[in-house]
Amino acid sequence: MISSPYDLDAHYSKKYTTSWVGYKVHLSETCEPNSLRLITNVETTTAPIADGDVTEAIHLSLAQRNLLPNKHIVDTGYLDAALLVTTQAQHQVELLGPTRSDLRWQSKANNGFAAKDFTVDWQQQVAICPEGKTSSSWTPAIDGRDNAVVKIKFARPDCAACPSLHVCTRTKAKRRSITLRLEAQYKALQTARQQAMTEDYQADYARRAGIEGTLSEGIRAHGLRHARYVGLAKTHLQHLMTATAINFKRIFYWLSGVPQTTKRTSQFAKLMAYSEG
Repeated sequence: MISSPYDLDAHYSKKYTTSWVGYKVHLSETCEPNSLRLITNVETTTAPIADGDVTEAIHLSLAQRNLLPNKHIVDTGYLDAALLVTTQAQHQVELLGPTRSDLRWQSKANNGFAAKDFTVDWQQQVAICPEGKTSSSWTPAIDGRDNAVVKIKFARPDCAACPSLHVCTRTKAKRRSITLRLEAQYKALQTARQQAMTEDYQADYARRAGIEGTLSEGIRAHGLRHARYVGLAKTHLQHLMTATAINFKRIFYWLSGVPQTTKRTSQFAKLMAYSEG
């Protein structure tokens, strides 16, 4: 669909309450404590491209310049079960970030039998429910997002007579079924969710706040959201030049001994501090 008669590469997109016609920019930067933070990669895509579809391109670009990190701290959009596996296998990079939550009512209520509560025997291709019943079928399938999954069903007589049926399923058929990613992806996803509960994870993920500051700097000080040129290639060049300018500025401040700020203070907060003083 053509969204702009002036720029055929610019397309419509919407994220939460913000909608626009144009592009997306994806920035990567170093985040080692007590060190100079520099932007290491810039990717420009058309606006409708999902963040997760850019993750592999980011890693390939970093790999070409020997800049791949051991640990890549990302937002939820850049991470899914498949990327957790492929990124580690292909690039030896650990993706770290909040995974998408299980939105089924059993998990959200926190008092039902969620998929994670089932014991899965991948070799025998069976699952055992929390009440000890064994699944009756195991079927490979493709879900609505073209992901390879396994659909596991339990026998209707076992489920119908189960005392825990009300916390397991609400289907009229009175038969529980669960859908899981393939083994490697399922295990990687469960590991990531468990890791997110640790203090080490919280400390690591807190370092990602710097990239939000970089985006804010680019938007507020350098007009990052306003494309000055027509076309994807020229817009990408603009993004590269903006990132280069930010890096030069940071290097200048670093060599001049100006400390890096860790949190932007709003004008209102500055006014309140001045008034109190």
